[in-house]
Amino acid sequence: MSYSAVIGAGSWGTTIASLLAGKDLDVSLWVREEDLALEIERTRINSVYLPGAELPPNIRASSSLEEVLEGARYVINVVPTQHIRAVFGQAGRFLANRKVFSLISASKGVENTTLKRPSEILKELTGRDAAVLSGPSFAKEVLERKPTAVTLAAKDRTEALLLQELLNTSYFRVYTHGDVTGVEMGGALKNVVAIAAGISDGLGLGNNARAALITRGLAEMKRLGVAMGAMEHTFFGLSGMGDLVLTCTATLSRNYSFGQKLAAGLTASQISAASRTIAEGVATSKSVVELAERHRVEMPIARQVYNVIFESKSPIKAVEDLMGRSLKHEFGE
Repeated sequence: MSYSAVIGAGSWGTTIASLLAGKDLDVSLWVREEDLALEIERTRINSVYLPGAELPPNIRASSSLEEVLEGARYVINVVPTQHIRAVFGQAGRFLANRKVFSLISASKGVENTTLKRPSEILKELTGRDAAVLSGPSFAKEVLERKPTAVTLAAKDRTEALLLQELLNTSYFRVYTHGDVTGVEMGGALKNVVAIAAGISDGLGLGNNARAALITRGLAEMKRLGVAMGAMEHTFFGLSGMGDLVLTCTATLSRNYSFGQKLAAGLTASQISAASRTIAEGVATSKSVVELAERHRVEMPIARQVYNVIFESKSPIKAVEDLMGRSLKHEFGE
């Protein structure tokens, strides 16, 4: 019987499991690869996604969803967005008759095939509203217990307060929020801008260019989010500006590093093939372009990132096209 089940054993999922275990809670961790699950059980180390970090003894790793979900009061999704449907399509069988459990999503992205957010996919598959955890939080620094602040958004205020207590620690400060759409879209969209920032720095375009990308990227995030029903002020908080600044300025960001490699001349397929980790902004850029068209929102930075990744556009040409656009008022007409 587990108290909390973390679905997904990448660096962030493993870190969340470790955080909860550090609060003396029993945690089950679902690991997609059976051999890695056995290795974690034997060595207490996730050598693939979090090498060098010893995991607490009260984390039980397994590749069986049924085993991990048995008795779980809290279920935390940390599966890459494009794979949530496949994983929770199976997991839903073991949650279908469960009357009492809370669902949290810590994934960041937008599904390509349906343009749904992670919480919307989970609602479809489990029938439950999922709270959303997002904000500037590199797994490595959380694992090292460096001060971190994040946002947890939920439709139900009582549920939000309960989950806030579950996740909050002396080094991991959790704020509550009621704007699920805004918090979730902030976490998804900032990854696309981070790729652009990585391209800019990889090309040696300087600090001015990066600052412009962050600022105008935030404007794009807010524009689309509000069109989708989010609150404007959400994008100036931890899940918007906070996460955006972090991922656009640090090499620990997979999306920023992905952009740097694009600037160096590698293709998206070459970069992806050389890594076992996923830069969520790659797939998200495709969804964002479609969402922008659906909501008639102008997102030139996201569009150029998409063009570089999926249409083999030269990063230099993308920069030239951004800078050569027709002149505008900063905050609209």
